[in-house]
Order: sequence, then structure tokens, then C-alpha cells
Amino acid sequence: MIRDITIGQYLPGKSALHKMDPRVKIIVTFAFIIVIFMCKNFWSLGLMVLFTALCTILAGVPMRMMLKSLRPVMVILVFTGILNIFYTSGGNKLLEFWKITVTDKGIYTAVFMIVRIVCLIAGSSLLTYTTTPTMLTDAIERILSPLKVFKIQVHTLAMMMTLALRFIPTLIEEIERIMNAQKARGADLESGGFIKRAKALIPILIPLFISAFRRAYELAFAMECRCYRGGEGRTRMKQMKVKATDIVASAVTAALLGAVIFLNIYFKPVIG
Repeated sequence: MIRDITIGQYLPGKSALHKMDPRVKIIVTFAFIIVIFMCKNFWSLGLMVLFTALCTILAGVPMRMMLKSLRPVMVILVFTGILNIFYTSGGNKLLEFWKITVTDKGIYTAVFMIVRIVCLIAGSSLLTYTTTPTMLTDAIERILSPLKVFKIQVHTLAMMMTLALRFIPTLIEEIERIMNAQKARGADLESGGFIKRAKALIPILIPLFISAFRRAYELAFAMECRCYRGGEGRTRMKQMKVKATDIVASAVTAALLGAVIFLNIYFKPVIG
């Protein structure tokens, strides 16, 4: 399960998505998230699923890896589906027992919400899969540059966000290493009830925190040794420029937004 978490990983490639301006990718990703939540029926949601699948193929991300990244959130997906099935009112009754009623609308809503979450995670993951941490930092700093008027250290904020995202895979590997070490010493981390397994995680959390603080100190020391200051006067080896591909991507996103609004008006909504 730990190895299935791929948040923050970068997959090298030469696809059109890899070559896009990272600023445009961030804006398009936020627009994609907004459009996903605007979907009200299966027609508009199906359009977003098709768009996500095409972007995944275009980026060259293996479908096995994309599906693997969804495994850690399976509990959330199942929990969301159960809640919507049992607690959605309206529609034709299919099953009724005790105080719980299952309707066709509840099933439709459950499927709709699960597909929406899957599409949201898959589409958002493409941002880190196709953008290096350095480019991501520079893009966030450029986008947030207007905040400098309010004396906000934009570069520091962008660096903190990117480092946090970058060290997720590292901490995951550290968790797995600590868990294997504890199991080799005879620790039982998988059997028993929820409370017992939660208590079994304490020997993992303490060395994990120590390791995280040690890595943070080593990183800060390495940056200081290299006389890193950031902020004003910092130069960049790769300059970001908006190209024709970025304009096309922005136009496609705008057209997608219009199509979703049209489908929401034209067809009967499943939710809302």
C-alpha cells in the first residue's frame, strides 16, 4: 500500500504536456478541478473522464501507474459510495430494511461521486507527473508574484510548498523502511482491531519524525553551504515562455468549460 502512493513523483518524458509552460499547467489544473465540481450529470462527467484519459495518454503516463496511485484512496471511494447509497433521498425504492432505504438515485449518485473523485485525482496527478520540482517552484513563484505588494515572501512560500510535495515520496520510502525494520524485530502491525493497529504505529511515528527533522536539517545545511539565498536577484537556467501548445491547452480548457455548462443545462442533473 505504501508503494502505491505516487503523489509528488515526476516521470521524465518528452510529451506535449512535459513541454508546456508550468504556469499554464497549474492554471489549467485548477480550472480542471473547478470544471469537475461543476459537472451535474453523467454526460458532462463522461466528457471530463474522456478528457482525463486523453491527457494521460498524451503525457505518456502508464495506465498501470495511474491505477496504482488510486489504490490508497480505495477506502475513501468505498466510504463515499456507501454514504451516498444509503443517505440519498428521492428516486425509486430498490431495497428497504430497518431505517435504511436504497434507491436508484442513491446508486446513481454513488457512482457519480466515485467517478468524480477518481477523475479528480487522476487529472491532478498529471501536474506533478509532468513537471519537475524546480519548474514547479518557479511557476508558483511567478503566479504568486503579485503578493509581493503585501510584503509576502513569495519565493520562500513557493519553495516550502514544492519541498513538501517533493519529499512525500522520500517519506513514504522512509515509512516502508521503518515498518520492515519493526517487522524484522517481531512487531505485529497488521493483525488486531483498529485501536491495536493504531497503537502499533507509535514505534513507527517516532523514528519517522526524527528522520524527517534530520532530513530537513541536512537540506537547510546543504542550501546554506551553497550560499543559497533565493528571492531577488536569483537567476534561472531555464526561462519560462508561453508557447503555441500552452495557448491551445488554455483554449481547450475554456471550450471544455463551455461544453460542461451546456450539458448541465441540456440534460437532467444527477446531483444538485
